[in-house]
Amino acid sequence: MNNYERYMGMVKGEQVDYVPRIPILMHYAAKHIGASYADFAGDYNTLVKANIALAEDFGVSQLDIMSDPWRETADYGAEIEYLETTCPQCLKHPLEDSKDLSLLTRPEVGKTTRLTAAIKAIEAYKAYGYKEYSITGWVEGPAAEASDIRGVSNFMIDLIDDEEFACELMDLCVDVAIEFAKAQIAAGADTIGVGDAIASQMSADMYERLVFPREKRLVDGIHEAGGLVRLHICGNTNHILPVAASLGVDIIDCDWMVDVVKVRELFPKNTVIAGNLDPVEGIMESTPEKIHQNFIDLYHKVGNPYFVNAGCEVPMDTPKENLQALCKPIQYNSSI
Repeated sequence: MNNYERYMGMVKGEQVDYVPRIPILMHYAAKHIGASYADFAGDYNTLVKANIALAEDFGVSQLDIMSDPWRETADYGAEIEYLETTCPQCLKHPLEDSKDLSLLTRPEVGKTTRLTAAIKAIEAYKAYGYKEYSITGWVEGPAAEASDIRGVSNFMIDLIDDEEFACELMDLCVDVAIEFAKAQIAAGADTIGVGDAIASQMSADMYERLVFPREKRLVDGIHEAGGLVRLHICGNTNHILPVAASLGVDIIDCDWMVDVVKVRELFPKNTVIAGNLDPVEGIMESTPEKIHQNFIDLYHKVGNPYFVNAGCEVPMDTPKENLQALCKPIQYNSSI
């Protein structure tokens, strides 16, 4: 059974040989091949090389395009600075000083730079390991992308002072994200990750009224295009999970402070739970023996379907032995 088969088997509720491993590796990935982060984020060939090396060297089950949150924002017209050792930074948000949506460049595959580069990366993954590894594309969720376009402080104020504009902006972001996701699926992606981290900073009521309906439209659009959906919201999401449980996602990433037993109770039984050891204390600063045993214990606590993953990105200074322990095979248990 190869990585793609066990990944899809777990999603479909079938018996597999061992549990798939889908750690988030960005800074670690660049460091692993001796690349600068500027190249990892700005050159899709470096991104592809790094992720293939992780799959081959550690047994990671998927190839993905995660590098930074600015991919779509850059193509909306943001001013981005690429840094040698860490994620790019946004120097000027496209609507930092305006609420005029007509000022935005509309990101479009084939016409704008970074969306096109993502498609080229997926095509390279397909040429390398189609149906050998899961290929995971990514889009920003409605709240995350709106906050990237306006700046976090501006957008959070918009949600309170100008709800109509905030919703119009999020609606545009969803339209673009669906188009982008469809292009990624057509290029060879089987899964689309949706990152909406800022949602964890909202009240449950605000999330339910303003963000959830737009996340739902995005999830439905990805499903209609034939892709699986992996939702990634960093931080403490316990307060919004009762609502998010109705999104219909296939995979839910859980950060280390999330009650994964409660997640299993809230979400449909066929939802794959991924996570959720603390990336720093539980992975980088732990020992190989503890890491492997803690994931076994977590798997038995959460039950099937489950993917091995830290709560969020594995730090780049994580010892090699610790990442090997994270990726060490855990036998599938049909009784949990």
